[in-house]
Amino acid sequence: MSATPPATPAAPAAAAPAAAGPAPAATAAAAIDGDYSAINQAKADFSAIYVQPDPRAYFRTLGALGYGIPHLARPVFEQLIAARRQARLAAGEDATVTVLDLGCSYGVNAALMKYALGYDQLIERYDLMAQQQAGPDDMLRLDRHYYAAWPQRPDIRVIGLDVSGPAVRYAESCGILDAGIVADLESEDPGAEAAALLSGIDLIVSTGCVGYVTSRSFRRLADLCIAAGREAPWVASFVLRMFDYGDIAQVLKRHGLVTQKFEGATFVQRRFRDEEEMRGTLEALSARGLSAAGKEADGLFHAELFFSRPQAESEARPINRLVSVTSGVNRNYGRRPRLPQRPVRNVRPARPAIMA
Repeated sequence: MSATPPATPAAPAAAAPAAAGPAPAATAAAAIDGDYSAINQAKADFSAIYVQPDPRAYFRTLGALGYGIPHLARPVFEQLIAARRQARLAAGEDATVTVLDLGCSYGVNAALMKYALGYDQLIERYDLMAQQQAGPDDMLRLDRHYYAAWPQRPDIRVIGLDVSGPAVRYAESCGILDAGIVADLESEDPGAEAAALLSGIDLIVSTGCVGYVTSRSFRRLADLCIAAGREAPWVASFVLRMFDYGDIAQVLKRHGLVTQKFEGATFVQRRFRDEEEMRGTLEALSARGLSAAGKEADGLFHAELFFSRPQAESEARPINRLVSVTSGVNRNYGRRPRLPQRPVRNVRPARPAIMA
């Protein structure tokens, strides 16, 4: 899901328009260096929806933009969790897979992984609840009963980590998360209690945090597991094409993980909020040497799937053989921004499937 942007001294009353995108050369350099702050200027700012006492504003705002990456990620995560479970059993461990949802916000990914719920059901639920006069305490009480009424998968445990205290506390309080951690791993190591939880994770998943978090967070998480005598956790990241994943892949490689990119499909995250966001994104893609034709040029953010695990596992079952996917390009995303067609220059070949 879309990860919570870095905390600011005071959250704005409403989502503010994004600033104009930086010069393409500066944007590319910042992305390659693993610092996404410059390239993020191309994106709309939704900080305000992540600090609300309940998720109604989150679903209302992102739902209006056709946000659907959790729906597309769910079957992928299910297949990767199954593969991680097989590896645990082969190593003589129990079948319970501990998943860390990095940038969890209100726990949407966790809800879809743990319960027999569909993403569209959640959108409809919170859209209806947004029209009610219920206060945050009423919402929490209702959600506790709602999630408790669904059978829960017994072989998965989900920990959520985010910088947003209100979002994490809500998801943990209503039972979606088995444990919630409020921390900024970009700037500091987690506390002792959080570190103990994080040292036992098997799989990290994310559907929007890359671009707000960098290799620093992944390095800290891998270090915790290795310090506890375990291998680094497997990592599955859906990453918007405007962000370079190379720096993160290099860090994971130093921790014994090989990163593969799923070839042949991209995954629609949402439509652009406006022409300004679309234009800034197209400039960022051009700076990376990527063509937006048939993807972002059609008014939609597209993400790629990267999966990191030990070399033996990667060679035995490459990612394209391990999972089957659906891209979401045929979902209804509503009215999209359109820009005049312009030729894309200086397009470089795409990265190889296995990231060195």
